[in-house]
Amino acid sequence: MEIRIGNHVIGNDHPTYFIADIAANHDGSLERAKMLIRLAKEAGADAAKFQNFQAPKIVSDYGFKSMGGQVSHQAKWKKTVFEVYKDASVPFEWTPVLKEECDKVGIDYFSSPYDFEAIDYLDPFVPAYKIGSGDINWPEALEHMARKNKPVLLATGASDIGDVQRAVHILLAINPQLVLMQCNTNYTASLENFNHLHLRVLTTYHSMYPDLILGLSDHTPGHASILGAVALGARVIEKHFTDDNSREGPDHAFAMNPKSWEDMVVNTRQLERALGSGDKFVAENEKQTVYLQRRCLRAARDLKAGDVISREMIDVLRPVAPGAILPNELDAVIGTRLLNDLPAGKEICWTDLGRA
Repeated sequence: MEIRIGNHVIGNDHPTYFIADIAANHDGSLERAKMLIRLAKEAGADAAKFQNFQAPKIVSDYGFKSMGGQVSHQAKWKKTVFEVYKDASVPFEWTPVLKEECDKVGIDYFSSPYDFEAIDYLDPFVPAYKIGSGDINWPEALEHMARKNKPVLLATGASDIGDVQRAVHILLAINPQLVLMQCNTNYTASLENFNHLHLRVLTTYHSMYPDLILGLSDHTPGHASILGAVALGARVIEKHFTDDNSREGPDHAFAMNPKSWEDMVVNTRQLERALGSGDKFVAENEKQTVYLQRRCLRAARDLKAGDVISREMIDVLRPVAPGAILPNELDAVIGTRLLNDLPAGKEICWTDLGRA
């Protein structure tokens, strides 16, 4: 299966599609958001993604305050959850400006909308929709995005296989353009998170949905998870993107910076080249080493015409000469009669042998 997002074709036979999730890393500045778009493009990203939410439509101030304290990565936030979401929101009026900046530098623009108003507002501007893991069990939102008839990317963090099956069923019943993404939604940037990413779920997804394009929405540091996912079949990669990991904000600490992003893309492109074909054959660049590394049968001493070949008369040595008898044919040589004189070290060919 192949899908198109902007000018990019995505599928198993195409390069991995990299999404730089700028998310809240604009830090409330439109100019900063535009600067991050430019940096993402320079670092090799194919898309710059934002998140369109309105705090009152995504979080309950009462609900979080009644939890008795912020937990997980939110425990480090100096503001309430509601306040952080309010500060991190992307104003709707930024959208045409961000889209224009993406078009100018040649990178796809799209977003994760978190309410129906955002879904509808974004429709003229985006070539695809991203569904965040937290909305995997909200059928109304899934259906509303699917009906826009654009590619849908579904993250599956903090969910079980039943959640995934239900969401995939809902989406595919409306829209076949689906990218199914493994994800772990711990945003603490802890190295412990590698123990919980479970990239082999991609293999499970492929066995369940062999026609779907797979991806990884990742929050672990470095490149190991990305390279592993691509090796297991992922063709869409999403990572958070910033210019400075030391900046204060909910997404900076676990984001990739321009240098690490560029390294990730370079390493992935090398991996894609190395994955190559599933067929086993002598590769073009190793055809000469066949002669250098393989052995053939050679005369262990000076041999005379008429000699009956015994094992002691044969050495198995490199290089293999054109037309020489190969080691796996040795048993058929024993007991034959030599037709020609052979000096020590000379390769033995079938034309040198006759019946005893």
